[in-house]
Amino acid sequence: MGFLDQIMNEVTGAGGQPAAHAGIAQALLAMLSDGRSGGLAGLLQAFEQGGLGHLAGSWLGTGQNLPVTADQVESVLGSGRIQELAQKAGIPPEQASQAVAAILPGLIDKLTPNGQVDQGLLGEGLAMFKNML
Repeated sequence: MGFLDQIMNEVTGAGGQPAAHAGIAQALLAMLSDGRSGGLAGLLQAFEQGGLGHLAGSWLGTGQNLPVTADQVESVLGSGRIQELAQKAGIPPEQASQAVAAILPGLIDKLTPNGQVDQGLLGEGLAMFKNML
């Protein structure tokens, strides 16, 4: 099983809602590769400013990924960003917050195998999700 296949299996298997999670994963990958939103650095900064930097930091490291709740995700990203992600995934905002909370730690962990984002993996991940949906 390839590296991106492993990401896909983890992402779509989280929480038992593969279609919703695949849509959210695609929207998150787009957000992480979008320079306007600050990409991964912007996301990490938002978690830091929201007092949750320790959570996001655990996703970059080699140790255990600390979980994040739907409420924490919404407090960091804001309801506007959650609404945007939900719209892109075609799901209700409440479900989007839960899906982001379920998959974000693993997604960030897999996209940063050495603690830094691999832009090639981001591009490959986006292409894979576009082909699936």
